[in-house]
Amino acid sequence: MLGASAVQRLLIATASTVLALVVGLVVVAAAGYDPATFLVNVFEGSFGDATAVAQTLRSTTLFVLTGVAVAVAFRAGVFNIGVQGQFVVGGFATVVSILWLAPLAPENAVGGAALLVCGALAAVVAGGLYGALPGVLKAYADANEIITTIMLNFIVIGVVGWLVDGPFRGEGQRAPNTARIPEHVDFPRLVFDVPDFSVVGLAVALVAVGAIAVVMERTRLGYDMITSGHQEAAAAFSGVDAKRTIVATMTLSGMVAGVAGAVFAVMIQGYYSDPSGIGTYGFDAIAVSLLAANNPLGVVPAGLLFGGLDAAGRHIGIYSDVPVQLIDGVVGLVVLFVAAPELFRMAARRTGLGGEDR
Repeated sequence: MLGASAVQRLLIATASTVLALVVGLVVVAAAGYDPATFLVNVFEGSFGDATAVAQTLRSTTLFVLTGVAVAVAFRAGVFNIGVQGQFVVGGFATVVSILWLAPLAPENAVGGAALLVCGALAAVVAGGLYGALPGVLKAYADANEIITTIMLNFIVIGVVGWLVDGPFRGEGQRAPNTARIPEHVDFPRLVFDVPDFSVVGLAVALVAVGAIAVVMERTRLGYDMITSGHQEAAAAFSGVDAKRTIVATMTLSGMVAGVAGAVFAVMIQGYYSDPSGIGTYGFDAIAVSLLAANNPLGVVPAGLLFGGLDAAGRHIGIYSDVPVQLIDGVVGLVVLFVAAPELFRMAARRTGLGGEDR
């Protein structure tokens, strides 16, 4: 694994995914359900009709954005496990900024677009700052970023949960939610006429992928990030400020996670609710990034796979008698099989086991 190229790692991840699905079908059969019917339901739930495709692309959009956020950090050798928290901060900042600025903007398409831009900027700033915090702690206080990012996830979930149930709770809301953002502040519903997906959101995700790929592969910042992550001594010898690079890496990762939160808040919710119930996109993104071998471009097909599994799981849970726990178990097998090779690779690089560090 230490000597595997990016293409070889992608092939290993693909084979791991296929093997996980095969094992999952065996588990389904052992549980007393028809694996062939289960497989048909998976396809129908993910690509069976226009609505299924829209649901798959909706989840794909979020998995791609959060997956790229993870890939930025992992590719640079920094373990950002806090994408979920940065995702929450970005989404909450988007909704609050739009609600604050809405009275100042005209109630038309131009005003809606301006508010969307302001909300996106707020998400980028909030997510970036929340990502920079564990970066500063790692760079200047030698704090383990895995521990600090995990802790910061729970902190922001608790704080935002209190805010939407208290000071920012919308009038007349039975559940702990903010007020809804104005109806004209939304992505246009193009191609798919469904209430919680827009190809504009998917386009934002693809633009983010392209931008991050260019930054990582074609800029001095990207070179410094990757070099610092893989050969810290060589980076320091060539004049790279390792501490500043760590902070920049975590900031960039948090900024992308903030954009993911903004897309979720605008495209799917239209308000902000208790973050403990909004999904685990930031955590699932770790497996998405590992499946893509931490390559920003590889995150797109990896995100599509997880988006399809997510949509299929909801479909099976509604239209079949297969227990939802079994569905989650099959998805968990995919995550486990995909993550294991990359985790061994990371462990080998960190410990020096398995051969020369490359």
